[in-house]
Amino acid sequence: IFEVKATGGNTRLGGEDFDAAAVGFLLQGFKKANKDAVVTERSMRRLYSAAERAKRQLSAATQADLEVEAFADGIDLKVVLTRAKFESLNAAAFESCLDTVKEVLKDAKLKKSEVHEVVLVGGSTRIPKIRQLLSDFFDGKTLCSSINPDEAVDFGAAVQG
Repeated sequence: IFEVKATGGNTRLGGEDFDAAAVGFLLQGFKKANKDAVVTERSMRRLYSAAERAKRQLSAATQADLEVEAFADGIDLKVVLTRAKFESLNAAAFESCLDTVKEVLKDAKLKKSEVHEVVLVGGSTRIPKIRQLLSDFFDGKTLCSSINPDEAVDFGAAVQG
């Protein structure tokens, strides 16, 4: 049996926010090179999809090739997004993830050294920078990898019953 000491989260921060930061960067670069190009709503949806795919690729690779054919006025958008650039675009958001962790520890009246295991929840915990920040915060503690982050909440509910 597990005892829940505290819970927390930031419902205003998630994978879509990381995608949006990449989209902003990509769009800015495209518009700088193609000042008069008209970007449609449909093109933006395609760009968001490409940014999400790149985010997922960057969890396993150090760079991702983004391509949105005929993005605006028949002009293709082609960019190589590096993991380092993705991390710099999202640095503040990544750091804010730790604010939630600190708040939960405070609410639970626990020191980080008293945490036995860190279970990652949500698809964005696959992002290497988030994993690194958490591991560093918990002084190098190995993060639990035996539970699928997409199923962690369901697993916890089933165990707690």
